[in-house]
Amino acid sequence: MFRVFGLMLGLTVLLVFAGQIMFGQQGAVLFLVLSGAMNFGMYWFSDRVVLRMYRAQVVDRSQAPDLYDRVERLRKRAGLPAPVVAISPQPQPNAFATGRNPEHAVVCFTQGILRALPARELDGVIAHELAHIKHRHMLVGTVAATMAGAIA
Repeated sequence: MFRVFGLMLGLTVLLVFAGQIMFGQQGAVLFLVLSGAMNFGMYWFSDRVVLRMYRAQVVDRSQAPDLYDRVERLRKRAGLPAPVVAISPQPQPNAFATGRNPEHAVVCFTQGILRALPARELDGVIAHELAHIKHRHMLVGTVAATMAGAIA
């Protein structure tokens, strides 16, 4: 959580400094307000932004029963609440966890990884992503990815 706070604080300081240089005191105040809005949005909505960046669609058990059951089985073993499951059409093999906390987590898998891995290896990837959720790593990555997307 402190890393996320540090990232957001760093972004705020950078934007306020840029506003001061470009537009003086009024620019600094304006950029402070804008960075506050950005930080609020990153915390509450960054998971949705990341899913949009990957063109991922949230799926339920009827759309991806095998994947959904695997996530469900492994998340119970890890003692986690059920994450939202999403699939991205990207051909590159990848998977990631996003969200602000374990109660608001998403695990996303690309079509590439779902095609490339046998069941046992896919279980390993799912367990890895669930470990990120359990240890709350995903918010730092999600905020960093959202910041990178906003800058690009």
